[in-house]
Amino acid sequence: MRNKYPEITVEKILNVAQRLFLEKGYDNTTIQDIVDHLDGLSKGAVYHHFKSKEEIMDAVGDRMFLANNPFEVVRQRSDLNALEKLREAIRLNQSDEARTGMTIQAIPLTRNPRLLVEMIESNRRILTPYYLELLEEGNRDGSLHTEYAKEIAELLPLLTSLWLLPSVFPATTQEMKHKFYFLGEMLEKMGVPLMDDSIYALVDQFFDKIPEEK
Repeated sequence: MRNKYPEITVEKILNVAQRLFLEKGYDNTTIQDIVDHLDGLSKGAVYHHFKSKEEIMDAVGDRMFLANNPFEVVRQRSDLNALEKLREAIRLNQSDEARTGMTIQAIPLTRNPRLLVEMIESNRRILTPYYLELLEEGNRDGSLHTEYAKEIAELLPLLTSLWLLPSVFPATTQEMKHKFYFLGEMLEKMGVPLMDDSIYALVDQFFDKIPEEK
């Protein structure tokens, strides 16, 4: 019998995969482990929705972001100007330990070209509009002064998801931190003084958790 509710099956797969990835780690979780926790769903049913374990991880990451989207949280804050909203969104994102843990586990997967392209595409589709909205709001409320709102909105997700990935651009922990400070200085010169001490501290902690590339 065909499944009339494929989205329910997908939710079940992602719920189980997320729990196992967080408990056991991505590398120590097999497709069979996921199937074993799915109450009668077959391996074929899993592969019907996802071509690989990497694809499941990609979907888990997207879902974790959307379930606790920091940009939607700050959007409602009338007590903050646009620059403060941007900073708070970054702080919220970096403070979500489950999601940052999952991000670190996913770094080696970005050696898969198809997944890398999907990540860039989803960042452009999801993150760029949020950045653009806040950059334009900042120009209006006077907290930002940039002529490059559209360009920065496209560039930020690309640099933070691609250029800072040691699997794509090999770098030591110190080199990654140095890149992030460069990014902060570059943005400041473009009228977007986004990085403050609290963000640098959180990002430093994040980079310290990333295993050095062998």
